[in-house]
Amino acid sequence: MRHNQVLSTFTFFKDPISFNKFTGKQLLQYCLGATLYMPGTKDVRQKILSGSLYPLTSMVMCFEDAIKEDDVTIAEENVLDHLSAISVAVKNNDLSVDDIPLIFLRVRNSDQFISFLEKISKDQAEVLSGFVFPKFYSSNAEIYLEKLKEINNNLGVTLYGMPILEGRSIAYKESRVGELDLLSKIVFEYKDLILNIRIGGTDFSSIFGVRRSINTSIYDILPVRDCISDILNFFNRDSMEYTVSAPVWEYFLAYKKDNLEELLKKNINHNLLSRNTIVNDAIDGLLREIFIDKANGFVGKTIIHPSHIKFVNAMQAVTKEEYEDAVQILQTSGGVIKSARANKMNEINPHRNWAKGIALRAEAYGVIAEESDFLKIMFNL
Repeated sequence: MRHNQVLSTFTFFKDPISFNKFTGKQLLQYCLGATLYMPGTKDVRQKILSGSLYPLTSMVMCFEDAIKEDDVTIAEENVLDHLSAISVAVKNNDLSVDDIPLIFLRVRNSDQFISFLEKISKDQAEVLSGFVFPKFYSSNAEIYLEKLKEINNNLGVTLYGMPILEGRSIAYKESRVGELDLLSKIVFEYKDLILNIRIGGTDFSSIFGVRRSINTSIYDILPVRDCISDILNFFNRDSMEYTVSAPVWEYFLAYKKDNLEELLKKNINHNLLSRNTIVNDAIDGLLREIFIDKANGFVGKTIIHPSHIKFVNAMQAVTKEEYEDAVQILQTSGGVIKSARANKMNEINPHRNWAKGIALRAEAYGVIAEESDFLKIMFNL
């Protein structure tokens, strides 16, 4: 897998690397990018085997909200068939491990997870990347994580967990801090198995009876913003060593492939902040939210439609200016120095954690010369 593959006429300042499920966790957790959710009953095996899912690199097959309870058994059989077909293709050298998307399974609950683990074989698990745990609370966290550790040990594989933080105990202010404190302590004991922390933005919105419009960011919804802020406070601290993925954008995208040359003349960050039109409401709304995601330290984003992938992943790329600052900071032992472009102060110790994240994002998504290159990647110009 490789993010942001573009026409040969486009040149990165630093190319994105290739990755697969065996890439080291420190880098792999930055490689998820746009993670597409789909029902566990959906048949995509031929698309995986043929490599025609690109630019998809990270996917979740869902046993929970995306399907009816009556269809769980059908979904499990479908997923296991997919994993078997992929495993056979790899063993026959018809498919490279590098060409398999990161595949995760969102379980329905802890009972269904435990039951499913009894059905999965070592061969199937070797092409799976891990599990997503919905409604992840202090009351069930250890069940999920201990069983995940157990299946890894029993089968001799590496399967990661991605908890989704959602539900009333986090949504409600009076219980939130206590619940997040308990969760952070439980999860830390299993940190080597945690690839990513995910946020149930739609679940929080539902609890408060709100929904953002196409022109509104999730960060404009005050009670949801408070939940997100506190989750970042507990799980995006420098001592926690996790990445946190941004909440889903709910609106599908549409654009006409005309006048794209005009796009390149636009300052993308300036236009997003000033709300000047770049493409259309749906795309601009997504880009605006990603811009705020990144400013708050999120890496990647949950998505529900394939059209979102290239926009999310392109925006994860690092600009040359950011990269130069990060390299300067990481190569300096301490103190304060003028940035390479002489337009800002780089204070070495306070900015070091930021620089580490930028360097890892640069590996995963590449380094671009200037902001207009975001649009070149999105529209493959």
